Amino acid sequence: MQVCWDGGAHAFVLDTAVHPDHGRQGIGKQLVLTAAEEARKAGCEWLHVDYEPHLKAFYEDACGFRPTDAGLLKLR
Repeated sequence: MQVCWDGGAHAFVLDTAVHPDHGRQGIGKQLVLTAAEEARKAGCEWLHVDYEPHLKAFYEDACGFRPTDAGLLKLR
């Protein structure tokens, strides 16, 4: 997983992944919660994540994200 920062109030979670042999053990959730705490300590106010519909329960229910409106522009 990566956490990127815009230099201001926003951080972004990218590429959250756990090896399939270790899935469903809470590792991914702990990674996201740790990322959120570290972003908070760094002074960020918001942590963003983009996810596909099949990951909704993980990000919203398990990790506490809430859905928001967003835009997407295909470049290629």
